[in-house]
Amino acid sequence: MYQDFLILGGAGLVGLQVCRRIMRDLQPRRIVVASLFEHESRAAVEALYAEYGNAAAFVPSWGNLFVPHDLAEVSRGQILSDKALRRRLLDTLYGDFDKAYDENKLVRLLKEHRPEVIVDCVNTATGLSYQNVFDGAAKVLDWLGDDGFDTKGSDDLEAFLLSQSVPQLIRHVRFLHRATTEYRTQVYVKIGTTGTGGMGLNIPYTHSEDKPSKVLLAKNEAGFGHTGLLFLLARTPWAPIVKEVKPAAMIGYRAVTTVAVTDKHGNDKLFAPRAEQLAGSLALRQAETDYERRGDLVVSVVDTGENGVFTRGEFAAITALGQMEYITPEEIARIVALEIRGANTGQDVISALDSAVLNPSYKAGLVRSAAMNDLMVAERESELPSVALGRLGPPELSKLLFEAQLLKECFGTIPGVLGSEEAPHTAESLSKTVTEHLEKSTVRFTAPSIGIPILMPDGKTLLRGPRINVPEVVGHRTEVSAADRKSTDAWARKGWIDLRVSNCAVWLERLAKMNAARAELRTAGSAAASIKTYIGSAFEIGEVVAWIFNNEMGGHRIK
Repeated sequence: MYQDFLILGGAGLVGLQVCRRIMRDLQPRRIVVASLFEHESRAAVEALYAEYGNAAAFVPSWGNLFVPHDLAEVSRGQILSDKALRRRLLDTLYGDFDKAYDENKLVRLLKEHRPEVIVDCVNTATGLSYQNVFDGAAKVLDWLGDDGFDTKGSDDLEAFLLSQSVPQLIRHVRFLHRATTEYRTQVYVKIGTTGTGGMGLNIPYTHSEDKPSKVLLAKNEAGFGHTGLLFLLARTPWAPIVKEVKPAAMIGYRAVTTVAVTDKHGNDKLFAPRAEQLAGSLALRQAETDYERRGDLVVSVVDTGENGVFTRGEFAAITALGQMEYITPEEIARIVALEIRGANTGQDVISALDSAVLNPSYKAGLVRSAAMNDLMVAERESELPSVALGRLGPPELSKLLFEAQLLKECFGTIPGVLGSEEAPHTAESLSKTVTEHLEKSTVRFTAPSIGIPILMPDGKTLLRGPRINVPEVVGHRTEVSAADRKSTDAWARKGWIDLRVSNCAVWLERLAKMNAARAELRTAGSAAASIKTYIGSAFEIGEVVAWIFNNEMGGHRIK
């Protein structure tokens, strides 16, 4: 059984109960309790040591998981108010992935502690949706005039770009994928959200005058967008076991107390009201100093953790029959512990999606065979090879299909490319033959016309059309400098037909593996049928490229 655990949001209402349940049911050696703030994490660790002594090591950790590690203790308000920090965060979100990965706080956390199990109790969807993209859009729109965008609004524009939930979720899950794979996490359990406490579009609770609340719907979008990305993570080779427990009710509660509190705008003061006639304009904000203070806003409340505090009236309304109602954090923690142990609780959303989606069918396999035969007949009648249009993407797919087509046109079969035992083909001979054949092949015109250039054997000459797909056009870039030309090898791998000897050597090696696996299938039967086996009996370029995706790029399905 697993011994090392990382609980993200471990000091929160649910996270602390997850820690307790893991201690009770799973006998861990170490639990890392991660929280946004240092004082929260340390307080949670102290509480756990007080309850369990030295039965396990409790390690505090803190900081914002979505930003570079050196900004993890800087508030979002500070970042948004500082142009240099905003620009850095924009680069982290929209710039180079590898650089952002190396700097990310979550990645650093996994690298330091290398947990076997991660339980993610962070209310991710709430955090992203409460950045309020709609308020940001309104501010940006205020700067739009008849003549375009007023550059005085650039600060608001940058803040608006940083409030987008989709880029943040995509980066977060991609970081999670690489880090959990690299540091060998075995299980990842997410405690997610429906965004509306299980209610529908008729939800009466709102963050504005809109009903349903745009912010709540954004929370729903983020919550289920996150689920969709985790669904993909669960179908990715070498990723951890991925599960999600998604409460469809309000979660509560921690305690009842009478304290000084704040309203949703952060006000913690009582004021004596002033009478005002409804004539002329109505100021929506006035200085607090213009009003008489009447003490602090003190009231009896129930603490619901990340959802904040509610008065008796609010708590009664939201938990009443037919409303959100509620579920306790202890019940959630119990389900999490059971899922980690491998029990079938029926509460894992990812497993539910797996059982509900429609998978490949036997009938479709039969129809595929008929379609392939019809395409082959049409191809012969038209005398035009049906290779690639680039619609499926990525450019690498088209590049590989065209390279395979040239080899097929030159040699006919996979063994023909390899040559005989007595006279095996070399990379040099392959390059020479394919280059000579190019003059009479339709590939010479088709590939460059759809943005796939041809790199000649000298490594200096490029046959191209009006557009080149790789490197990609990003933003306003329409060309690359001479200094960037050192990336030629990378571009050739991603989207250029490469007739150099080095690439021909790669093709000889991969086709030899495919040929050997095909021979094994004849003698070992179905036991040898896998993604490592080239199933086709002929040189089918699409099957060849699929084999490359399966075996060289890890791009295969596992469910």
